[in-house]
Amino acid sequence: MRKLYLGALLLTLCVSSFSLRAQIDPEKRTLFQFGYNQPLQGSAPLSGYAFYYRNQPNFIQSNMVLRLAMAPVYLDSELGIRGVLDENTDVGIGLAGGGFADSYFELHEGKYLRNESFTGHSGEVSASLYHLFNPGQRIPLSGIVRVVPHYAVYERDEETAANFVLPHDHLRVSSRVGFRLGGREPVMIPDVAMEISVWYENQYRTSSGVYGFNGDRELKEMSQLFWARALFVYTTKAHHNFSLSVSAGDSMDVDRFSAYRLGGDLPLSSEFPLILPGYFYQELSARRFVCFTGEYSLPLDEAQRWSVKFLGSVAGVDYVPGLAQPGHFNSGVGAGLGYRSKSGFWQVIGSYGYGFEAMRSNGDGGQSVGILCQLDFEARHRARSLLLDPTSPERSRGLFRFLQNVF
Repeated sequence: MRKLYLGALLLTLCVSSFSLRAQIDPEKRTLFQFGYNQPLQGSAPLSGYAFYYRNQPNFIQSNMVLRLAMAPVYLDSELGIRGVLDENTDVGIGLAGGGFADSYFELHEGKYLRNESFTGHSGEVSASLYHLFNPGQRIPLSGIVRVVPHYAVYERDEETAANFVLPHDHLRVSSRVGFRLGGREPVMIPDVAMEISVWYENQYRTSSGVYGFNGDRELKEMSQLFWARALFVYTTKAHHNFSLSVSAGDSMDVDRFSAYRLGGDLPLSSEFPLILPGYFYQELSARRFVCFTGEYSLPLDEAQRWSVKFLGSVAGVDYVPGLAQPGHFNSGVGAGLGYRSKSGFWQVIGSYGYGFEAMRSNGDGGQSVGILCQLDFEARHRARSLLLDPTSPERSRGLFRFLQNVF
């Protein structure tokens, strides 16, 4: 029976909730994105994403934009309506849901604890308000207010311990407010981008309480998160691309579900990816963090099809209670080889990463390899722009748990 599922699952690996747009995207986009990380040491959940993304302006009416992200087990959508309150204020109404989206994987001190991991499914609706403060300026300054009622149900995996009590099925209502100057397009490697943003999110759950082994962990009734990011990406005339980013966050009453997650090298794994090459994807759970990442790539041939990239990240982490490990400093480096078609329709990058402080059974030092692939069906018609990233493909990591059982 598992073999019957394998073909479909390999086509999807994961899709997620592409949640929290910072503004309604005016560009027509048709993309396919694929990313995968494979550790070379230790056992970890399968980590990657694969999704079809469509952004369609002039949907039904000239002031409507449909955003759609699809995979066989998950669907996320939003209908954006321009100029609802005034010409600079837009509204978005969203609907999302599917299987495996809220699965949880316990990772602690470099170990994947299958007996403390479990599957979760979910559905949600959302209402968003987007306001542009500086119309006509090249770099947009946007304000965002978003409310998301999200219902999650949990079930045991084959390897979940018999005496491990699952958290209660519950409704979580998330309220987020943010300000964003600039932004990043939802593509694998943008040519140019700039962002400075600050955010606050409140998460309220209707069914909090203890779970796990004899109530050794807690699902908080209310968690609060505060974070900020600065990002700069630029490509020279000689097609040298470099990027720098710094992200920092703090929290109050954070738990395993609301924690910041660091690790891996998947640039579209979430709206605010916290990359540490060589580490398992989302290996570290933090209540407070600072993360610096730099990347540089340069062409290898005159046609500028082949390129090589170099990546480095450092992070200071205060861990979530119960998931602490020795040392607050973590760092990793990586390198990759890429190819891009003449039209920009498709590109692929293979990479290697080494995490210096990643804990493994043979000592510190984690290694991983990865692949990123993109098909951009609108590449011929798109000019460079500074747009806000509407993607966040993190939630369907639950499929990785299922895939790992297949293997």
